[in-house]
Amino acid sequence: MRYRWLVGLLVTVGIVPVLRADDPTIIRKIAFGSCVNQDKPVPIFDTIAATKPDLFLMIGDNMYADLDRTVKVTPEVIREKYHILAKVPGFVKIKQVCPRILGTWDDHDYGRNDAGAEWQHKDAAQKEFHDFFGTPENDPRRQQKGIYHAAIYGPVGQRLQVILLDTRYFRSPLKKGKFDPVTRITPYLPNTDPDATLLGPEQWKWLEEQLKKPAEVRLLVSSIQVIADEHPFEKWANFPHEREKLYALLKRTGANGVVILSGDRHLADISVDTRAIGYPLYDITSSGFNQASKNWRPPEKNSYRVAGMPYGDNFGFITIDWNDDNPRLVLQIRDEDGETACGVKVRLSTLKNSARGVEPPRPEGVLTPDQAAQKPGETVTVQFLVRSVGGKTTIYLNSHPDFRAKDNFAVHLTPKAQTGRWEKVAPESFLGKTIRATGKVQMNKYDQPQLEVVDEKALVIVE
Repeated sequence: MRYRWLVGLLVTVGIVPVLRADDPTIIRKIAFGSCVNQDKPVPIFDTIAATKPDLFLMIGDNMYADLDRTVKVTPEVIREKYHILAKVPGFVKIKQVCPRILGTWDDHDYGRNDAGAEWQHKDAAQKEFHDFFGTPENDPRRQQKGIYHAAIYGPVGQRLQVILLDTRYFRSPLKKGKFDPVTRITPYLPNTDPDATLLGPEQWKWLEEQLKKPAEVRLLVSSIQVIADEHPFEKWANFPHEREKLYALLKRTGANGVVILSGDRHLADISVDTRAIGYPLYDITSSGFNQASKNWRPPEKNSYRVAGMPYGDNFGFITIDWNDDNPRLVLQIRDEDGETACGVKVRLSTLKNSARGVEPPRPEGVLTPDQAAQKPGETVTVQFLVRSVGGKTTIYLNSHPDFRAKDNFAVHLTPKAQTGRWEKVAPESFLGKTIRATGKVQMNKYDQPQLEVVDEKALVIVE
């Protein structure tokens, strides 16, 4: 009887409205985050409610079903934990002020830490997920395998697409390394099996269809981090073929305006990969609502980080200024008091592929910067998009926006080669263009790879 009452209540208050093909509502404020222990106070929910978001995204570990190791996780346990979450006062407030709430799951609300396709209760967990979020009984999502779904809001010119992935239901086994007695961590290693999957064939097919739909801004929600790849925990880099497949799909579909939202890590991070898809790809990690470390700790290693909050409960907050001719997105991490801890501002025009940002095909035998970096002392031909430049006497052409980045590959156009077509050339002439250069790979004093061009014919701009 109590369970029937709970489902009726959740549907009545409208945790998630029926998803239509489109919703004309213009979305200007989005709050999101992950990781909430339903058995502890969640004051940040009151803070989120005070922002009155147009859309609230719960992106994984929306409750913890498996914290008590003395209790075997069953569908009944999962149901009870959702019941507790539904009664958290701050969550009730969010439902009252925000008419649109969408979600996906991560491991703990799925039912078991770091679980994937092998989880025995995944179908029952899916039913409890839909019951909690008020998915109508006749909704096709109740019949599909996995909880992935999408929605589009706003009219033409102001369309926001939200794509929520399921990184649990189909995921292949993780590959474990050796236990480290110093960190007391057993790291996960890349699973390079070509048949290993994160999303599964059906979800990949669905994702491609979604990315082909017209939209100005796309929030791609992944419960685990996509870009950050230097920590030992769960991440897309554990399945490198899948991450490359995602990047290739984003490029092939021409999907502009993509921003990734992720959680899981009990910290907040803003990462950006400037080379993955032809325009800056941001991954905004917000975790957790009440599960983040409460004590000071240094930032962990992340070469893609542009801002972060390594400790303290947090939530993500995005605003979109649709009134501007070139809409501006403000991507923020906010703390428990609602104060902005860090953030970035980006114009929508930056999140678009253009002829200047797309690298032409690479002929056979011509290497990428990463491939060339593995051949010190050898003469190679390398091709890349020039993302930063410098120098006066010698011109430095860099594959990375930051020439100090550990993975930057630099081509040096020496004074000897600055003849003919390159006589009196300005460094800025190469910016945003694809070059192909031949020479010997060397490592500089900072252990970065470089290639010196001493013959003007050894460097060309690829049209």
